[in-house]
Amino acid sequence: MFGFGRKTLQRSKNEIVINSEYLETRVAVLDNGVLEEFHVEHPTEQRIVGSIFKGRIQNLENELQAAFVDIGLQKNAFLHYWDMIPDDDARLAAEEGGGGPRGQASRNIPRRKRFSNEEIAKRFPPGSEIVVQVTKAAIGTKGPRVTASLSIPGRYLVLMPGSSMTGVSRKIADVKERARLKKILERLPLPAGCGLIVRTVAAEASKRSFVPDLRGLAISWQDLQKGMVENPAPCCLYQEPDLVERVVRDSLTDEIDRIIVDNSEKFERLRTIASEISRRAKAKIQLYEGDMPLLEHYDVERQVEQAFRRQVPLKSGGCLVIDETEAMIAIDVNTGRHKGKGNQEDIILEVNLEAVDEVARQLRLRNIGGLVVIDLIDMKSRKCQNTVYRAMKTALKKDRARTNVLPISELGLMEMTRQRVEESLLSSSVIDCPYCHGRGNVRSPLGVSVEIQRQLAAALRRYRGRNEIPNLQVVVHPTVLDRLRREDEAFLVELEKRFNGRLVFRSDPSRHVEFFAIVNAGDGSVLYSRKED
Repeated sequence: MFGFGRKTLQRSKNEIVINSEYLETRVAVLDNGVLEEFHVEHPTEQRIVGSIFKGRIQNLENELQAAFVDIGLQKNAFLHYWDMIPDDDARLAAEEGGGGPRGQASRNIPRRKRFSNEEIAKRFPPGSEIVVQVTKAAIGTKGPRVTASLSIPGRYLVLMPGSSMTGVSRKIADVKERARLKKILERLPLPAGCGLIVRTVAAEASKRSFVPDLRGLAISWQDLQKGMVENPAPCCLYQEPDLVERVVRDSLTDEIDRIIVDNSEKFERLRTIASEISRRAKAKIQLYEGDMPLLEHYDVERQVEQAFRRQVPLKSGGCLVIDETEAMIAIDVNTGRHKGKGNQEDIILEVNLEAVDEVARQLRLRNIGGLVVIDLIDMKSRKCQNTVYRAMKTALKKDRARTNVLPISELGLMEMTRQRVEESLLSSSVIDCPYCHGRGNVRSPLGVSVEIQRQLAAALRRYRGRNEIPNLQVVVHPTVLDRLRREDEAFLVELEKRFNGRLVFRSDPSRHVEFFAIVNAGDGSVLYSRKED
């Protein structure tokens, strides 16, 4: 066990810091003290991404080319027609039905066109059961997205039931290492009807490491098959481990110097899991016992706070302005207070290079994705544009999510997509302001005053021709009442004279600043009331 005091802690280059509490587990990935990734998980909430369910087809929507599947959650899952059949089965069916030679693969047949609506309806009528895996959690108003192509990840391998595919992760670029891993893969005893992929973390791993990993995956697959037969739909057949275990499985590589955790129970559990990898891996697990909160000690709290800000400062003096919507992320790059040396073109290039590196980090840190549009500072030189484009592609290599970035357009925009499988860090940690409902602004007292005067005039006109003097009471927020007294009193007095009425104003601090009501003071009837949006 490793103990830490207040002043004895020295930073390593790459660290993973785990803060574990009863209602929340937070994991920070640091590179020389700079926060690169941040993950939050609440034990009381079910994590469904990667989980496998036995579901029931609720309905088929040919217009959407999709089925809705009841998997036992609040919202039905969304399943594209082309994701309803595992890839290998889809290829085989297309080959057998296409009239071509059996040996030809159907690579030229787009997945979206391999099966007609009639074929889908015949194979998956409403009410039929189907086993699916969640690839994307429910986000906003949309339900989870699922696929029938299953995969069960281990430490070094990914087992793919229903597939015959075997291979090595594309992220392992070394030719000799790829060849070594392929030889190991050929000798592994594959479960019947399953494919196998070697994960990136397996680079340089010993031959002996793969056998126990595959054995564990085979047991998981056997349990899953048993559940398919015995459990009625809808039900969960397989669930991904919690955040702490996933950290060791996916992130404890040779590049990580140590993992620090502030919970003794989690510390012992992590050491047990890491000991199955190697003694060296076990030695990297360390317990923090300092007086200061762990994430505060590592300056993570301050860096996380920046992830919630709309404006992100750059070291050069420039800044990013990030706006997150449900479907798109807009990022504006500004020079700000930047005072670089050299000509203007060099200064702009310097800021843009720093900006794209920070954008890639912010995307990982905030866990935001979908369509991303970056408004860079205009560069006239195509050479400079290509330099920034290449810098962005390099920065995105650190990202585990799938990304695709396009060259800078003629308008100076860089467009890219980033895989989004869960709610963003902001969406999962905050709720819309109950006052402005997420707009970030409210109407000014001037705007409310103008509407009050318009509605008052309309209410007073209703009394024309009656033998009754209008006696109206107006209920407003104190800030609006202050505006009416200081700046609009003359107009309101003139309004009274014009319609021969009487106006009384009353403030109510419990009301929304945009709210106001016009009430008949005689009988208490409400003539007009603006909704508190």
